[in-house]
Amino acid sequence: MLRLEAVNVFYGGIHALRDASISVSAGEVVTLIGANGAGKSTTLRAIAGLVAPRDGRIVFEGEDIVGVPAHVLVAKGVSMAPEGRGVFANLSVLENLEMGAYVVRSHSQIKQDIERGFELFPRLRERIKQPAGTLSGGEQQMLAIARALMSRPKLLLLDEPSLGLAPLVCQTIFSTIASIKAAGTTVLLVEQNAHAALKHSDRAYVLETGSVILEGSATDVASHPGVRAAYLGE
Repeated sequence: MLRLEAVNVFYGGIHALRDASISVSAGEVVTLIGANGAGKSTTLRAIAGLVAPRDGRIVFEGEDIVGVPAHVLVAKGVSMAPEGRGVFANLSVLENLEMGAYVVRSHSQIKQDIERGFELFPRLRERIKQPAGTLSGGEQQMLAIARALMSRPKLLLLDEPSLGLAPLVCQTIFSTIASIKAAGTTVLLVEQNAHAALKHSDRAYVLETGSVILEGSATDVASHPGVRAAYLGE
C-alpha cells in the first residue's frame, strides 16, 4: 500500500530523515520506534503531506504522492491523528467529528461514521455536546482517533497515541487499534511505548538519527538485544 524510497527531509540545516525506506502492506499494523528526534513523527508528516521531502519517493497505492497537498491526500485515503491530539478546543465532540468528515458528501455516511466512533469510544457519546478542550487527555486522544476515522481512511497514521495517558487508557487505545485493523484499516503507528506497540503490530522499524537501522517482524524486533536494552528496559 505504501512505500518510502530513500526519503530525505530537512528542517533548515537539520537532516531529519536520511534515506529512509519503509513499506506498509494493506491490512498491517506497522510501528516506528526510536528515541526523541529519531525522525518518527517527521516520517508521518512527510506521508501526510505536511512536510516536503527534499528527495526520494513516497508511493501510496502506486502513485507518487510527494507534493500532493494534505487535504487531497485525505480524500485519497490517508488520514492522521497527530501528536498532541490537535482537537478543536472550542468545538464540541460532535463538531470535531464532523470536521473529520469534511471530504465526505454523504450525510448518511457521516451519521454512520459518527456512530462507529461512539461504538469504538463509548465515552465520547457521553460527551457529545461538550467542548473538546474540556475533555481529559485520554478522551481527547479518543476524539482525535475517531475524527481521523471519519474520512474512512485506507491508511491511518497514529502519532504517539498513548503519550501522557494513564495505563488503563493506554490499554483502551491499543485495543481500539486492534479493532481498527480488524475492520480493514491499515495502520502506521509512532509510539514511545515500544512494548505495547510491538505487541499489537505485525512489523516494525527502528529509527535512529533519521535513519532506519533495523526492520523486521514485531516479534523479531522485540527480541533484538539492542531494542530490548534501549526501548524495552530489559
